Order: sequence, then C-alpha cells, then structure tokens
Amino acid sequence: MAPTVPTLRRERLLWRAGATRVAGVDEVGVAPMCGPVVAAAVIFRPNCRRIAGARDSKTLSAAQREALAPEIRRRALAVGVGAASVAEIDRLNIYHATHLAMRRAIARLGGHDHVLVDGLPIAGFEAAVGPYDAIVDGDALVYSIACASVVAKVVRDRLMARLAARYPGYGWERNAGYATAEHRAALRMLGVTPYHRRSFAPVREALAGVEQLDLQLDELGETPRGDAGQQLAQSARPWPAKAAVIPVG
Repeated sequence: MAPTVPTLRRERLLWRAGATRVAGVDEVGVAPMCGPVVAAAVIFRPNCRRIAGARDSKTLSAAQREALAPEIRRRALAVGVGAASVAEIDRLNIYHATHLAMRRAIARLGGHDHVLVDGLPIAGFEAAVGPYDAIVDGDALVYSIACASVVAKVVRDRLMARLAARYPGYGWERNAGYATAEHRAALRMLGVTPYHRRSFAPVREALAGVEQLDLQLDELGETPRGDAGQQLAQSARPWPAKAAVIPVG
C-alpha cells in the first residue's frame, strides 16, 4: 500500500483567510527509553509548491530524510526546532514535555499567525501559541506538518548518533533510543546512562535490579573487588552523570 501524500489543503484555507504564516508542527522521540523529545515547526510561503517526496517521516528511509531535510530548510520561510530534556521528561512526564518542546520550536519561528499540530487537542496550548488546529494523522495528511516531522526526526537521529559515540553498546545510532531487544539487553548489561529516562518502566526496572543486587551483596557481606561480583555489579550500575549539553538546532 502506497504511503499517503500530504496536501496543502489546510494551509491554503488559512492563507485565503489572511493567515500568511501558517506553522506545521510535529515531534519525534515520545516512545524511546532515552534522549530528549524533539519538535520542529515549519512555515512555508503562501502558494508554495510541494517538495517532491516530502511526507510523514515514518514512511521514509534515513537516506530519504537526510536528503529532504536540507531542502525543506532551504525552501521554508522559517524553521524552528525545540526540545525537552530527559530531566524535563522525568519531571513533567512525556506528555507535558512533548508540548513544551513544541512551544519552544514555535517560539523560534520569529512569529506566526496559525499553528497546525499533529495529534489531539492540547489543554492550554492556544493560550501559549495562539490559534491552532490539532489534526489526527496530521503528519500523514498535512504538508507543513509532514515536513516538520522530517526536520525533527533528522535532528533527533543525529543527536542520538552523537550520544552513541559517548555511550557505546546501546545501539542508539541504529535504534534512536527505542526499546529494541538490543537496547534492552544493553541496559541490563551496561546499566543506566544519564540520558536514560528514569520515569520509563524498563529504566526503572534496570535501576531496581541494581538496588536489589547491592542489597544481596550487603547481606552476604561481599565487597566486590576485582572478581566476577565486581564486574557484575559495575556492569549494572548507572553511568556517572556528565554535565554535557548537546545542541539540537
């Protein structure tokens, strides 16, 4: 079955009504066990022509997205990228952190008249960004939202590839932080990094396993130094935190 081709129908209705700066907004990274959630907002000029092949990022290969992202940036009137950190995800929950990332992306556009956002209506969103429409499957149906999904996906995948070089073994350069079998196995063997979302169940389970192991060692009076017990304990413990900031824009 061929993927749905997004149209400019929604944008044209708003352009005709006088809203010349219509922003399409989408996010990526809601489900992964680690890394930030990233959102992008894209504004095109009224009566623009579609970029061939631009559609929902989930239906594109990595190579197709990498080719489309710079073309989208070149032809767009404005592009904004925003993110919410792992700490914000754990503090706010992923739902609220996602909307924070969206608001940050919109704020970087330099002004807008109307927002088209993928998904269901968002409580309090209009008070933060002004007039908007929430469109279910918007990334598949609405051109500017689809383009935003491509930009956001490329930014986040590049970020996860950079983090993979710092924390090898989890396969982030391939799985982008999603809970694949490879990633889950590495989480059990290598432990929790500063970029894992501690509010997510698989990460909580890994941390609980570390605590249980420590309790067992304490009960046995073991001080694991230089033996198999040490290797097991150290492999399960979280990585030390690093105060590194990696830009997403």
